[in-house]
Amino acid sequence: MKLISWNVNGIRACVQKGFMDYLKEADADIFCIQESKMQAGQLDLDLEGYEQYWNYAEKKGYSGTAIFTKVKPISVAYGMGIPEHDTEGRVITLEFEGFYVVTVYTPNSQRELTRLAYRMEWEEAFRGYIGGLMEKKGVLVCGDMNVAHKEIDLKNPATNHKNAGFTDEERDCFTKLLESGMIDTFRYFYPDKTDAYSWWSYMFHAREKNVGWRIDYWLASKDMESRLQGAAIHPEIMGSDHCPVELVIE
Repeated sequence: MKLISWNVNGIRACVQKGFMDYLKEADADIFCIQESKMQAGQLDLDLEGYEQYWNYAEKKGYSGTAIFTKVKPISVAYGMGIPEHDTEGRVITLEFEGFYVVTVYTPNSQRELTRLAYRMEWEEAFRGYIGGLMEKKGVLVCGDMNVAHKEIDLKNPATNHKNAGFTDEERDCFTKLLESGMIDTFRYFYPDKTDAYSWWSYMFHAREKNVGWRIDYWLASKDMESRLQGAAIHPEIMGSDHCPVELVIE
């Protein structure tokens, strides 16, 4: 089973840059997106063979997630069931027979860390939400989690140490999520691989120079470990400042 996650940084713009071609070429069983930046009715995607589930932010042109799946889910949940965290369209959960799939677009702490305090509240709530799912069955979590976990996960760790996405607080939250029983699937298969990034700034030709960050993930609960078959990052796929990340399970 092939699963893809991609922060498209605006699905309407990404569609103009080849999104549908990649969707067909990838032929994933489950395809998750983040940062759709749209409201209901603004785009009609003809995705033959896929069920579509969208979660829109109340604020126009902001955030938002979606999951396209060939396998019909048992149930669908939007958000975490916590009103103060569920207005930005950041979480969708699909329940399948053997596991849950959660797509997430974690809040960015912003420049000068203006949203770091909120981010910490959100992280605790999300960790609790995932923990509740793990008590029931296996869980796969994907998305733009807006954090490079270790120094190996970004090009310039020293100069970014206290910047959004690489603060001690954000990295500690990611560590806690892993310690709660999750596996970073890319590092599971490639523990020492360097220069493997999923996001690049649009400035200073960062992508051409591969000056990037790995902030897009597939995480798996430890009871899914025996089913993990492969993981990949696809920097060759253009259309966004992020690239797709892949997981293959049995």
